[in-house]
Amino acid sequence: MESNVRVRFAPSPTGPLHIGGVRTALYNYLFAKKHNGTFILRIEDTDQSRYVANAENYITDALEWCNIPFDEGPGKNEKFGPYRQSERKNTYKEYAAILIKTGWAYYAFDTSEQLDTHRKGHEAEGKTFIYNWHNREKGRLINSLVLTNEEVQNRINAGDNYVIRFKTPQDEILRMQDEIRGKITIDTNTLDDKILFKGDGMPTYHLANIVDDHLMEISHVIRGEEWLPSMPLHVLLYRAFGWSAPKFAHLPLILKPVGKGKLSKRDGDKLGFPVFPLEYKNDASGDVSRGYKEDGYFADGFINMLAFLGWNPGTEQEIFSLQELIKDFDLSRVSKSGAKFNPDKASWFNQQYMQTKDNTELTDLYIPILKEKGVSRDQEYVLKVVSSIKERAVFVNDFWELSSFFFEAPIEFDVKASKKNWKEGTSELMTAVALFISNIEDFTSENTEKEIKEWITNKEIGFGKVMQPLRLSLVGKLAGPHLFDIIAMIGKQETVKRIENAINKL
Repeated sequence: MESNVRVRFAPSPTGPLHIGGVRTALYNYLFAKKHNGTFILRIEDTDQSRYVANAENYITDALEWCNIPFDEGPGKNEKFGPYRQSERKNTYKEYAAILIKTGWAYYAFDTSEQLDTHRKGHEAEGKTFIYNWHNREKGRLINSLVLTNEEVQNRINAGDNYVIRFKTPQDEILRMQDEIRGKITIDTNTLDDKILFKGDGMPTYHLANIVDDHLMEISHVIRGEEWLPSMPLHVLLYRAFGWSAPKFAHLPLILKPVGKGKLSKRDGDKLGFPVFPLEYKNDASGDVSRGYKEDGYFADGFINMLAFLGWNPGTEQEIFSLQELIKDFDLSRVSKSGAKFNPDKASWFNQQYMQTKDNTELTDLYIPILKEKGVSRDQEYVLKVVSSIKERAVFVNDFWELSSFFFEAPIEFDVKASKKNWKEGTSELMTAVALFISNIEDFTSENTEKEIKEWITNKEIGFGKVMQPLRLSLVGKLAGPHLFDIIAMIGKQETVKRIENAINKL
C-alpha cells in the first residue's frame, strides 16, 4: 500500500538532543510508520551563531540508539536534498524574491538602533511596539513600502543592511485547524510582520521551514507547542505562495517533575536524572551531561516511557513494543496539556523491560562489569547468577550489588541483622551446620534444602535460628535469592568456608 504521508523531524544542531525533541521525533516516526509513510530528518542550521560541530552526529546517533532511524535525510536517500538548510540558501533567496514580487513581503532597512528608539518611545507611552500594518507605511519606518523602487535599489546597491519582512494581512480573522487542539482563530491585526530573510543571506526559520516542507512534500507537521504562535504566519505563507498547507499538530510540553515549566537540564542535574538520550560532552567547556543509554536504560524501555509523555492508548496497557506503539498511535489521543516527567516511572519502565530481556543478552552486559571488578567467571556461571537476580534489578549496573556474594565472600556483615540473628549459642550451632553440610554428597539446590531442613527438624531447632545466620554467613546481609540456590552455586567448600569466617568475625 502506497502512502502520501511524509513527516519530518527538524532539529537545530545547537547542542545535545533533549528528550522533548526525541519524543517529537518518536511521534513523527510512529505516525509515519502507522500510515506506511516516510520519516525525514532535516537539519535546520540557519542560525550559524549557535551551531555546534558535533550536534548533528549526536542527533543521528540518538535516533539510531532509540531504534527510530530516519528514511530520508543527510547522506541517506536524498530524494529532495540537500537536507541541511545551510546548503539551501539560494533556494530560500529565490522564494523570498517571489514574495517581494507578489507583494507579500517587503524590504526593511531599519537599523537595530532605530528600532530600539521606536520601542523605547512606545514603552514611554505605555504601549508595545509592533512592526505591522499600523506603522509600516506611516513613513517613520524605513522600508520598501514607503521608499520608491529606485531608492530601494540604490540602498541595496550601496550595501545597506536590510531584512525581508512578511506583509501580514490587515483586518482578517484567520481560522485554522490543529490535529490535536482543534479549531484556532486569530485576528491578523495582532500579528507582527516577521522577518523572513536576514541581512547575512540566511533565512529565518519561518521562511526556510515553509519552503522546505513544500518542496519535500511534507503532509503533516508534527512539532512542539512552542511553535503554535507561529502557526498563523506559516498558514499565511502557504497562502502567499499559493500552496496547499500540510496538516498541523502541536505537541504538549514535557514538564518538570515538580512545579510548572518545561523540563530542563537543570532539573535533571538537581534531581539526579538525565534529560538527554546519550551522554554529551561539551567540547568548549569540557562538561559532560548524562545520557539514558550510559545510565543503563534500555532503548525500548526509554521509548515506551517517552511515548506515554503526552499520549495514552485509552486502555490500562502500559508496556508496548515499538510495533505495538506504531499500531496504536493516534494523534487524537495526544493530550493538549503538558505531561509531567516522572523519573520514578522512567525507572519502572526500565525494570519492566529488564524482566523481558533474554538472560544471555543481560549476561553479555554484565561480564564487562565483572571484569572491571577483577572477577573472571565462565559465561554459564554468570548466566545462572543473572537469572536468579534480574527480577530485583532496575539496571544492569545493579547486578553487582545484588550478586557480589556469588563471586566473593562478604567482608562485612550487616550490623542490625547480626545483632538480631547472631546470638549466644549461634556460633556453636553454625559449627554443627558447617560440619553437616560438609558431609552432603549431592550438592544440588533441591537436595541441600531437603537434607538441611530434615536435619533442623530432627534436631528440633527452630528454622529461623539456622536459616537467618546461614544467609548472613553467605551473603553478609539478609537479602538475595533462594538460599539453597546460592549454596549450590558457590559450592560446598566455599559454603563451609564462609560459615567458618562468620563464626570467627561474629
